[in-house]
Amino acid sequence: MTDSKYFTTTKKGEIFELKSELNNDKKEKKKEAVKKVIASMTVGKDVSALFPDVVNCMQTDNLELKKLVYLYLMNYAKSQPDMAIMAVNTFVKDCEDSNPLIRALAVRTMGCIRVDKITEYLCEPLRKCLKDEDPYVRKTAAVCVAKLYDISATMVEDQGFLDQLKDLLSDSNPMVVANAVAALSEINEASQSGQPLVEMNSVTINKLLTALNECTEWGQVFILDSLANYSPKDEREAQSICERITPRLAHANAAVVLSAVKVLMKLLEMLSSDSDFCATLTKKLAPPLVTLLSSEPEVQYVALRNINLIVQKRPDILKHEMKVFFVKYNDPIYVKLEKLDIMIRLANQSNIAQVLSELKEYATEVDVDFVRKAVRAIGRCAIKVEPSAERCVSTLLDLIQTKVNYVVQEAIVVIKDIFRKYPNKYESIISTLCENLDTLDEPEARASMVWIIGEYAERIDNADELLDSFLEGFQDENAQVQLQLLTAVVKLFLKRPSDTQELVQHVLSLATQDSDNPDLRDRGFIYWRLLSTDPAAAKEVVLADKPLISEETDLLEPTLLDELICHISSLASVYHKPPTAFVEGRGAGVRKSLPNRSAGSGAGSNSDQPEPGAGSEAMVIPNQESLIGDLLSMDINTPAMPAAPTTTSNVDLLGGGLDILLGGPANDAAAPAAGGGASSLLGDIFGLAGNSLSVGVQIPKVTWLPAEKGKGLEIQGTFSRRNGEIFMDMTLTNKAMQPMTNFAIQLNKNSFGLSPSAPLQATPLPPNQSTEVSLALGTTGPIQRMEPLNNLQVAVKNNIDIFYFACLVHGNVLFAEDGQLDKRVFLNTWKEIPAANELQYSLSGVIGTTDGIASKMTTNNIFTIAKRNVEGQDMLYQSLKLTNNIWVLLELKLQPGNPDATLSLKSRSVEVANIIFAAYEAIIRSP
Repeated sequence: MTDSKYFTTTKKGEIFELKSELNNDKKEKKKEAVKKVIASMTVGKDVSALFPDVVNCMQTDNLELKKLVYLYLMNYAKSQPDMAIMAVNTFVKDCEDSNPLIRALAVRTMGCIRVDKITEYLCEPLRKCLKDEDPYVRKTAAVCVAKLYDISATMVEDQGFLDQLKDLLSDSNPMVVANAVAALSEINEASQSGQPLVEMNSVTINKLLTALNECTEWGQVFILDSLANYSPKDEREAQSICERITPRLAHANAAVVLSAVKVLMKLLEMLSSDSDFCATLTKKLAPPLVTLLSSEPEVQYVALRNINLIVQKRPDILKHEMKVFFVKYNDPIYVKLEKLDIMIRLANQSNIAQVLSELKEYATEVDVDFVRKAVRAIGRCAIKVEPSAERCVSTLLDLIQTKVNYVVQEAIVVIKDIFRKYPNKYESIISTLCENLDTLDEPEARASMVWIIGEYAERIDNADELLDSFLEGFQDENAQVQLQLLTAVVKLFLKRPSDTQELVQHVLSLATQDSDNPDLRDRGFIYWRLLSTDPAAAKEVVLADKPLISEETDLLEPTLLDELICHISSLASVYHKPPTAFVEGRGAGVRKSLPNRSAGSGAGSNSDQPEPGAGSEAMVIPNQESLIGDLLSMDINTPAMPAAPTTTSNVDLLGGGLDILLGGPANDAAAPAAGGGASSLLGDIFGLAGNSLSVGVQIPKVTWLPAEKGKGLEIQGTFSRRNGEIFMDMTLTNKAMQPMTNFAIQLNKNSFGLSPSAPLQATPLPPNQSTEVSLALGTTGPIQRMEPLNNLQVAVKNNIDIFYFACLVHGNVLFAEDGQLDKRVFLNTWKEIPAANELQYSLSGVIGTTDGIASKMTTNNIFTIAKRNVEGQDMLYQSLKLTNNIWVLLELKLQPGNPDATLSLKSRSVEVANIIFAAYEAIIRSP
């Protein structure tokens, strides 16, 4: 008979009956009663009243009964902590039982019971079990250490369990090693300090590689994940590790294969790209990835998401495997779309004919979403592989002739992109596109068609009639189409002013008087002002040459890609987002990144550990230089503008804010360079114009070391930033009766790695004299999290004694000069950072205009990305980068004439917020 009978009872007074059965002398009756209790507990009944009776059943040699009692204890111990203490003696006794299964069961259960009183008694049994003669007990105890760390981290560190765990890495049993590695990894993840608690070295790595061949598949995954966090000291060691890991690629378990791929992808960064070994290893990576695609659809999808990352990083690995990504008729849609994406990434001149033939087939499928993606893919091929552009356009025209509505609309969207990539090359097909004007009903397709008509108005005889037909239902159009219509009609007017004056007046009236869309109104007013005051300037702005769109459109930003490569075989690689973006409550922690090609210094250094000054490795969000351009038309959403000599995008991604883009009113901003026009105004607004040295806010000196504590030595000081370098400016005063000489200074480990760049240069100081000293500080010193973060502990030595004091580093000196983000990156990152990472702060006593404040901020390396006005409030979108490569995004809301302002901050590391808020207070109040 099955155990289902325990779930079917409907007796009244059940608790009372169970109580008597639990106290029965017969072992079988007792076991049956405990099973009934567990069944009741499983279906959600409250059987906590039976706690003392169930605990009494612990005194048994029957392993099955003991397991059931322990299961009950784990469930109810937290709600009955005082009663749970009754079980401690039995736990301790069971930890010394002759049966290893009971010893392991006891220590596992104690680790799962999250009650402080029981945790205190766990230490001694756990210490014994970690050294137990049976490997099963040792491997269970290893995992228990990680559980105990989650309950009480200080206890684990104080009791020396971490050292015992490290010793288990040398255990003779591979499963013990694997569990020790898993426990240490878990503890590292949970560590609040951000510092790895266990440093891997070449000796330890050797032991792990030895155990790798003998442990179970999940043990192998734990060990491989740990190996991924290790940076070999040189290329030879990296090669050796690669050779020993490569056999794992043939494993039957997909998790082991992907974990091995992750380690090899990381180690490839350390190998010479032109070496034979690197070429051989690259070839070996392809077959296991291809094999994963013969699994069930769910595993295929996970594999494809990971392959997508690998192909972006190293397209050579799968460049000859295009056929395996061809779509099968019975593939689920989610697999089809992923395969399609990878096909485009692998497309090149040698295989483009094959790819286009496939894509044309896909465009005749019945699945609408898949067909749309296939048509877009043809456009991406045209943009990526230039020699194929003509063939792609021909294929798209064939698809338009099918007259299938959604195919035609997608084709028009991608043809608009092709026009952007290859101007004045394929305009002969415009007449064919115009024939399909009446069938377009999707906003993006209509907007694309309107863009084409406006851009090539001089070549379309009836352009005014075509645009006029759109204006008939202007109010019913999507905002995207309305904006595009406005721009297209203005373009048409500037190209053919004589016969379109009535049309442009009509559209400007619709946009400014009849619309309640603020973006549309703003753009309409700006065009109206431009056309009425300076038509020549309007021509320069609206008809400016547009930058060519880039070859790739949806590549991940390189820094994010490197981080995701380090997370292959995890959820992050499926979501294509870093863990901080979707794991709730996870701190910024240690961000993983691939090693630099020149890396490898320091044996056993953990590659996860951010090093000061290590460039992009520790970056939270990307540099603007790494921005991949957008395939969609830049002026679908905003008007074009003249090409500027700055790196600033000509898209107003934050909506509105056109005054800043067109160099509008900026009374308090610096005067534009002569002859610079709108583009140099833009440069001034973003702090890009001029080469003069900017000096940040100067915080007055305060007393760091009073004379009574310094035996007559008084130190007053402050911090400043000059020429991109941090300085510790001090006034040393001798209030003693004897001269002071031989000055030296030392800084303790701190949150930002501040350390003296050179020895302290202070001349001998006679009594009652003062001297000014400036000490240059670098940011490559040892790092240790301080509380507060900007706390700096200092030791100053002279011929009298050594003196200690602490001071706070001003936030503004920690803002780096390269903290300006591209608008697109700013917007995308603002969206990606979870809402939990947003903080608000109220500023008071704000004086000056918005532009004046923006200029003041720029001087202090807080860069204004864009400005907009919403309901009478000026909003500045700003970015800054700290010297330890933490990026911070900000939104400053100002009300003209109101001394109060609101500052919103978003960062992956919100711990820095207080420093930023204090810096804003100081800068805003500065003269």
